[in-house]
Amino acid sequence: MSRLKTIVLALAVLVPLSSPSWAQAPAPTQPPPPTDRTKATRFSAEELRAALGKLPTDRPSSAVRVFSLAPYNVNVEQRQPRAQGASLHEAQAELFYVIEGSATLLTGGTLTNPTRTGTNQAGPGIDNGVRTPFSKGDFLIVPSGVPHQFVDISAPVHLMSIYLPNTPQ
Repeated sequence: MSRLKTIVLALAVLVPLSSPSWAQAPAPTQPPPPTDRTKATRFSAEELRAALGKLPTDRPSSAVRVFSLAPYNVNVEQRQPRAQGASLHEAQAELFYVIEGSATLLTGGTLTNPTRTGTNQAGPGIDNGVRTPFSKGDFLIVPSGVPHQFVDISAPVHLMSIYLPNTPQ
């Protein structure tokens, strides 16, 4: 195939795909650069409100990265009043701080129909879990290896989450 035909064919495929009528949802925003280890870093209440305002509300959960200081990442999550999936993280605990809202954290028991992605498992629910109600200002920690799921959400819930990698004992 001649070089000119190759260019024309490439343009014929790429131009329509780049138009708004073919575009899919925008790509997720880039995570912030790694946090500067030589000074304090601030994420203001105004920045938090703006970040939460940009999160989609058409899915059960969404998150925005606030800080990245390896091996830790700090995220702010938004949980909508929709069915939430259950998770289990084998290599890390998960710490939550409730910024706004209330619901119940279901923990323990057994994941239903689990699927694996690396050291994480996910499923549609938990059988025989323990219910822990929570509200604004509460802290929650889920040890590694413990199934967990947010349930009983009647209005959006905003949480700060931090994954805490397991350390050798």
